[in-house]
Amino acid sequence: MSRRKRLRKEREAEQRAAMKHKRGVLHYLRVSPRKARVVADVIRGRRVEEALAVLDHTRRSAAGPMARMLRAVVANAAEVVSDVDLLVVKEVRVDPGPMLKRWMPRAMGRATMIQKKTSHVTFVLDEAK
Repeated sequence: MSRRKRLRKEREAEQRAAMKHKRGVLHYLRVSPRKARVVADVIRGRRVEEALAVLDHTRRSAAGPMARMLRAVVANAAEVVSDVDLLVVKEVRVDPGPMLKRWMPRAMGRATMIQKKTSHVTFVLDEAK
């Protein structure tokens, strides 16, 4: 392996180690991505304690599970970061998950498909500058 490739791999490994506990993914949230993005947009860029306060007072179905996941990410980041109060929600990404497909009976023997959508929510925390 060339020296350049080895240095690049070492640098990537250091970056992964630094970011190891500062991100978390909430899989299979049973809320549609469109509705979860409304909540994600509210907390993006805020300090962690402020984001948790906003989530606790938000009356959306996605707010509870997202607050629980954010608390878990903060707890994991506490092992790496010295001061948890300096953490900021750098990125909240809501991606579509698999759809549960159900059928609803309709008139004249027909049926229409009901798509129960799920979301994958990714949190990335960073220290405030």
